[in-house]
Amino acid sequence: MSKEKFIESISKSYSIAGASIYLGAGVYQGEIVSDAKVNLPLRMMNRHGLVTGATGSGKTRTLQLLAEQLSAAGVPVFMPDMKGDISGMAKEGVVNDKINERASALGMHYTTSGFPVELYSLSGKLGAQMRATITEFGPVMLSKVLELNEVQSGVLMILFKYADDKDLPIVDLNDLKKVLNYLSEGAGAAEIKSDYGKIAPATASTILRKIVALEQQGVDHLFGEKSFDIDDLFEKVDGRGVISLLNVSDIQSQPAIFSTFMLSLLAELYQNLPEAGDLDKPKLIFFFDEAHLLFKDAPKAFMDQIDQIIRLIRSKGVGVFFCTQLTQDVPANVLAQLGNRVHHVIRAFTPNDVKALKETIKTFPKSEYYDMEQQFTQLGTGQAFITVLNEKGIPTETVVTHLAPPASFMGPLTSQEYQSHLDNSDMYKKYKDSIDPRSAFEILGEKMASAHKEQEEIKTKKAQERAAPKASARKEKSTFDEVLASPVTKQIGRELVRGVFGMLFGTTPRRTSTRRR
Repeated sequence: MSKEKFIESISKSYSIAGASIYLGAGVYQGEIVSDAKVNLPLRMMNRHGLVTGATGSGKTRTLQLLAEQLSAAGVPVFMPDMKGDISGMAKEGVVNDKINERASALGMHYTTSGFPVELYSLSGKLGAQMRATITEFGPVMLSKVLELNEVQSGVLMILFKYADDKDLPIVDLNDLKKVLNYLSEGAGAAEIKSDYGKIAPATASTILRKIVALEQQGVDHLFGEKSFDIDDLFEKVDGRGVISLLNVSDIQSQPAIFSTFMLSLLAELYQNLPEAGDLDKPKLIFFFDEAHLLFKDAPKAFMDQIDQIIRLIRSKGVGVFFCTQLTQDVPANVLAQLGNRVHHVIRAFTPNDVKALKETIKTFPKSEYYDMEQQFTQLGTGQAFITVLNEKGIPTETVVTHLAPPASFMGPLTSQEYQSHLDNSDMYKKYKDSIDPRSAFEILGEKMASAHKEQEEIKTKKAQERAAPKASARKEKSTFDEVLASPVTKQIGRELVRGVFGMLFGTTPRRTSTRRR
């Protein structure tokens, strides 16, 4: 095939009438062909996507490139900052020889630019505190965080059902522990037995231990008020969409927590946003970096929830892009929903790697320009196999693409810059202080205290009733004793005794004898 034919084929496949994201230029027989421009239609971004590739292949910079152009087009972006190294998007990039070389090869005029960035954190240390109430989190996602089995998850659902029925707000982990203790012991256990079932003490103890373990990990403060308002993800500055970065570098050892928290945000978006249909550009693009952490050891109920959200949130105007190392990290039912693919190099060093490579190739449209199995392992840094959906929803030609360089700084802000950014952030000030509202902890505490008081009053009353006859008898006896003990009664008694007993048992008085003289 000729170079001209390649340019014609790629240009036709990636020609976009409306607004688009410029990804880079096609590569033909090792040559970067600047005329073979590769674009992603902006209106197709809510058909979701996948960015994959080995470590060090350039996935993070690809996400940065996408986020920048989305922001410039007025589309807000949410993305995690896994290592704390992409906060530099808030300031202009630095021109160097490598960037000039890449820009020259693409035939583009490179201009540096910073973008509106909002910094968030789940610990509250590295950005505006993101929180959610336990009720908002829900039993399915909380079960994933607590690593509960099926039986324990069922008990957790009983707690949530009871709280919903009784209008008990479960705001934080203290509320959850209070509900658990109340329903597994005493009056609470008897109350729910007929309608909800019995909670085994052993199961309740296990759940309680796992809640305490979560508290000890230092992330308990992500549950509470003021909970994060999803409307804040749709902020714009001077017409550009705000890039909301969730810095999770300080809690990397708890992947289930931050990955599940991000899914909870996505679930809230799905539940609260109105239907939007097909828009010229999406309302929001949501990036899931290290997506394999989301799916690892996930129970079926959790996976079903992910599948439902991904299938239906498109109609709400939200696009979701997963980022991970291998295509196989994403379950097949979710993978089927991802129409836009950017796949960096695959390292085929082991038999399993070779198998993964062959399976990945099957997910791309066939290309007459590449030996894909060979080409996949020979991609350079900042190069990727790409196929996207065109404006009619048809997959485009698979093409090796030399990706454009980001316009912002490729690295983290300095400590001083980072702190200055937080000090000037309205969001940081808005979510800095927590609120302790009246919730299940207080309500059940008062209920238990009232019940305890009533029981004590009942016990006291019964004790008084049992003691009442004895007290009456003692009182009567006491009155009689007082009469008997009076001086007059004693004197009468003595005379009476003398008279009676003297007659009965006394002797005849002696007569005075007279001697005869």
